Amino acid sequence: MKLYNTLSGDVVSFDSTLEPISMYVCGVTPYSSSHVGHAMSYVYFDTLRRFLEFSGFTVQHVQNFTDIDDKLIAAANDEGTSVKEIAERRIAEYFDVMDRLNIARANYYPRATEEIPAIIQMISGLIEKEYAYDSGGDVYYRVRNFSDYGRLGKRTLEGMNAGARIDPGINKEHPMDFVLWKGAKPDEPSWESPWGNGRPGWHIECSAMSLKYLGSKIDIHGGGQDLIFPHHENEIAQSEAFSGESPFVRCWMHNGLLEIHESKMSKSLGNLVTVEEALKFSSPDTIRLFFLSSHYRSPLAYSNEGILAQDRALDRIKGALNLRNADDLNPVFDGSEYFLRFCQAMQEDLNTPKALGIMFDLVREINKSRDENLSINKGQEHLKKMTEIFGLTLEDESKNVSGLTEPLVELLLEIRKEMRVNKNFSMADHIRDSLTEIGFILEDNESGTDWRLKSS
Repeated sequence: MKLYNTLSGDVVSFDSTLEPISMYVCGVTPYSSSHVGHAMSYVYFDTLRRFLEFSGFTVQHVQNFTDIDDKLIAAANDEGTSVKEIAERRIAEYFDVMDRLNIARANYYPRATEEIPAIIQMISGLIEKEYAYDSGGDVYYRVRNFSDYGRLGKRTLEGMNAGARIDPGINKEHPMDFVLWKGAKPDEPSWESPWGNGRPGWHIECSAMSLKYLGSKIDIHGGGQDLIFPHHENEIAQSEAFSGESPFVRCWMHNGLLEIHESKMSKSLGNLVTVEEALKFSSPDTIRLFFLSSHYRSPLAYSNEGILAQDRALDRIKGALNLRNADDLNPVFDGSEYFLRFCQAMQEDLNTPKALGIMFDLVREINKSRDENLSINKGQEHLKKMTEIFGLTLEDESKNVSGLTEPLVELLLEIRKEMRVNKNFSMADHIRDSLTEIGFILEDNESGTDWRLKSS
């Protein structure tokens, strides 16, 4: 398995002698509903984990929740509730939508608020080694003492310092020093520490949690490209300074960002699409296929049209798997060469677009072989393994919105049929357009009208 390392700019190879593989993926700050940008990242890392485990590796997967943060405090104040209540609600929502996307759960989900002792221990160690300093109840990391600061983001301290300033009232030694511990403010959650009551900074949380659950060295550390600087840069500085070991991470993996109208999806721009909203429009399988049709390191433009384009692709996969012919036919279409090529593509820095193309080559050959009266069972077995690695459930959701959906749609189609017989085409078209607008696809044929949800 070869994966591109953001730090070195080349690939890192993994083989069975390195198992188990430790993988830390930065989790959400649960101050609002999870959006499809989160889903994209977690689909990629879920697919990586699935392929590694299929390949015989054991993966120790840790993903955190940043459940104390300025945004959480602001959200709690806006709602007139507690940080804990909002975090618990949003974390429950997160698990619900990610489970529906068939994203396998991590081995551990540590929360910052439950790891305060480990965080305080790490900050104390950094102070003892003179990589950090107490400044009036706040604690800052001393970037000048870490010689390689900036190497992940390909920056220099001198370049970052140009134009930087220290906000009034903040006692930092250097403009780029970053906070490890924030002194308590009125009406904010806080914990006791050697420097007074307060709460941890964002960056130190992931360093302390990864150290506790995976040790001082990690095989894979993942997240979006927007985390390269400052979050992951600061993780390197903290972790390597504390442990005295380098590298902290063997392979830094960063997925491209999801875009809407050529801009990064963000709450501040008001262009977020929540996972819940996306799942109302499309099935989990079509959403997964949409993400996997693009390489994880590339940016991807989100659109409902782009996701729905995967509907027909999903139908082709289901169609090939549902074909039947006699078990004792000879000759046999085996399909193993396609599965070998599929695995080779996945080993090439998780090249899911290439692997997806090979999957559809196999689909085409299964259909062709069946028409030629060849046994296709072996080929279907290989196709099924591909779908499992991609995390596809292949569940038919086309008529499962509720127990009433099918009879209601059938009734409307019967009325539409009568309207057409009576040449009331405007009303017939109105029924068709209304069903299309709320998410149904109608296909007229000689025997009547077939229908399905767009999300099937």
